[in-house]
Amino acid sequence: MPMTLDEIDRRILRVLQRDGRIQNVDLAKEVGLSPSPCLRRVRLLEEAGIIDRYVAVLNPSKVGVTLSLFARVWLTAQDADTINHFIDAMKLLPQVMECYIMLGESDALLRVVVADLDEYRRFQSTHLTRVNGIQNVKTDLPSQTVKQTYALPV
Repeated sequence: MPMTLDEIDRRILRVLQRDGRIQNVDLAKEVGLSPSPCLRRVRLLEEAGIIDRYVAVLNPSKVGVTLSLFARVWLTAQDADTINHFIDAMKLLPQVMECYIMLGESDALLRVVVADLDEYRRFQSTHLTRVNGIQNVKTDLPSQTVKQTYALPV
């Protein structure tokens, strides 16, 4: 049975999405609790799987992966073996930041990050091929990032 979130839980989640390294004393103060009950609530949210994990969000330009592209993928077939082979292959590629199996025109949608177009061409010719069950790829290059967030609306 899923955990029911009250307003304090939601405040905790909003703060932690903004700053996952906040000290418990500061978190408690910000959400209106004393430290012990606040820590208990955070632990319950972690144990329930609502807080999946903590990560560091990196600045792409500081680590040399400034180009983000979207690749629409058509697979060679839609059977379970082809789809599972494709999924397993995409999970191994660090350049694939997001991978979705789609309903609609294409079979999958990828968000790929690389240093430049030359690196993407090498990535595409090496990994987005029939070996991984891929028949066709159409790549879209965004001209401007208007909004990018990792925070869910809670």
